[in-house]
Amino acid sequence: MNPDTLKSNTLLLLTAAIWGSAFVAQRVGMDHVGPFTFNGVRFALGSLSLVPLVVFNLRRRAKQRDAAPVSDRGTLFFGGAAAGVALYLGASLQQVGLVYTTAGKAGFITGLYVVIVPIMGLLWRQRPDLSTWLGAMMAAWGLYLLSITQGFSIAFGDFLVLVGAFFWAAHVHILARFSPLVDSVQLALCQFVACSVFSLITAAATETIALEGLRLAAVPIFYGGVCSVGVAYTLQVVAQRKAHPTHAAIILSLEAAFAALAGWVLLGETLSMRGMMGCGLMLAGMLLSQFQIRLDFLASPFRDGSDRPRPPG
Repeated sequence: MNPDTLKSNTLLLLTAAIWGSAFVAQRVGMDHVGPFTFNGVRFALGSLSLVPLVVFNLRRRAKQRDAAPVSDRGTLFFGGAAAGVALYLGASLQQVGLVYTTAGKAGFITGLYVVIVPIMGLLWRQRPDLSTWLGAMMAAWGLYLLSITQGFSIAFGDFLVLVGAFFWAAHVHILARFSPLVDSVQLALCQFVACSVFSLITAAATETIALEGLRLAAVPIFYGGVCSVGVAYTLQVVAQRKAHPTHAAIILSLEAAFAALAGWVLLGETLSMRGMMGCGLMLAGMLLSQFQIRLDFLASPFRDGSDRPRPPG
């Protein structure tokens, strides 16, 4: 594994840990404010947390006369808006779903985008390697054990989070498309602003926004805004500059395991033996996706046909 890949995977794993623990903050925060209000304020806070970094980078480039390409405004705004819409839809469905399901379960269901990402990739004519497919299938089976009961039942909240997983998958692909073309921090800022605006508009139309509720939810909003949004989403944007979209999805799906752990420690949510098995399969799937060189080596003798056994004569 080359240094760039190792760095990207480490950043993605840290992102998954922050996101997983944020499920607890999201659930606790909604004891005091509505889901759209929570998302609108936390993404606004996340946007503000990035402004000093954006200004610092711009001043540094100006002083050093950095030769790095400047982000095209049209590409930046279009990519930020597209990512922001996907972020708004995924986060909204997840946040509303958390009203009706547990933090740990929502984390696991959200992780289903690990399978949706490579399926979407086929639409762009991407061809994931064998190890990626095997890792995704193993992670998906783990998510099945964690999310679906033996009676194949799924609650309303689980269904909302499941639909949201499709938008998280779209978000991964949008970032993979635009993050190499523009400044990562500026792209993160644009998507946060777009998501915040859409969320606050929805909150104004459907919820009652009260200062007392915001005060009581200040700590969860702060964690959700500064850590989950300002730090983790930015780490994702930076990491995906060097990461394959499907590999990124598999690593980020580990947020489900972190969500279950945080839910157990902080909220007393329990994890059955079946759930622990699912968590183990997810970890195995993530690790398997990183052994692509070995798997490709096993398959390579027959890839181009040059070493394929020939008929006698």
